[in-house]
Amino acid sequence: MDLQSGNEVMRTQNALLATDLLELDLFRRGKVRDIYDLGSTLLFVATDRISAFDVVMKQGIPGKGEMLTKLSVFWFEFLKNVIPNHLISADFGSFPPGLRKYPEIAGRSMIVRKLKRIDIECVVRGYISGSGWNEYQTVKAENGMKNLYGNWIPVDLVQSQKFPEPIFTPAIKSDNGHDENISLGRFYDLIGVDLGNLIIQNSIELYERASEYAYSRGLIIADTKFEFGLNDGKLILIDEVLTPDSSRFWNLGKYKPGWGQESFDKQYLRDYLKRIGWNGNPPPPDLPDEVILSTAAKYHEALTILTTR
Repeated sequence: MDLQSGNEVMRTQNALLATDLLELDLFRRGKVRDIYDLGSTLLFVATDRISAFDVVMKQGIPGKGEMLTKLSVFWFEFLKNVIPNHLISADFGSFPPGLRKYPEIAGRSMIVRKLKRIDIECVVRGYISGSGWNEYQTVKAENGMKNLYGNWIPVDLVQSQKFPEPIFTPAIKSDNGHDENISLGRFYDLIGVDLGNLIIQNSIELYERASEYAYSRGLIIADTKFEFGLNDGKLILIDEVLTPDSSRFWNLGKYKPGWGQESFDKQYLRDYLKRIGWNGNPPPPDLPDEVILSTAAKYHEALTILTTR
């Protein structure tokens, strides 16, 4: 993508930051998605909003909502034999007439089942990076091992190194809205042992299936986050799946453990915000066109690598 292109720079002004579907009931507005209540189903609309450190930026990333939707639809189909998911349709042409009069949501929307959401962010880590690496460095060793959120792992790992086996590190939203990593013990206390074990089993299997495929395409999935709901007691995969917003993708050809890796996700944006010294508190700074377009290019490259046959 040519960052000097006048047309591309103009597109930064045209990101869809919010939807206002007047005849529908807004169910919830998240950092990225606007969700509408359709009765027994929900309408998920992925906007071009982007957040960093749990703060939504003033500018969006052009086309981001469409790219997130395409990736989630791809993964829902790819992983449906592991666990059922909430997707009903992402085909705008087959949506009810009342929805088709909103052309701005075409390509960035999904009709999904309305389920009882489990308020746990189910993080699976295959490589030690991000907050996991930061925490690992502070943990004291015990008999040649370290306990990371309830998982015993070797004491001599270096940054970005692969774990002997993927580990499950759940998180919840704290009172201030930020993600808070919790121990496995607290995870079980919150939802029970039986459901907890089922979630861990499915999370690990989803990660391993996706990782094997991504690896064959030249991408490493360092870590990712899944969310689940319940339908008459049956566990269902919900929300988004294995997108650059919920995952850390690395280039296999450039992978070298021992330091941070170049990512196909919003790490480029996070690095810029750290570089300019932003403290992570609102209001966020304005983003230059180069950062917006380079972030869009990262998302597009991940989408192309994973979904182009």
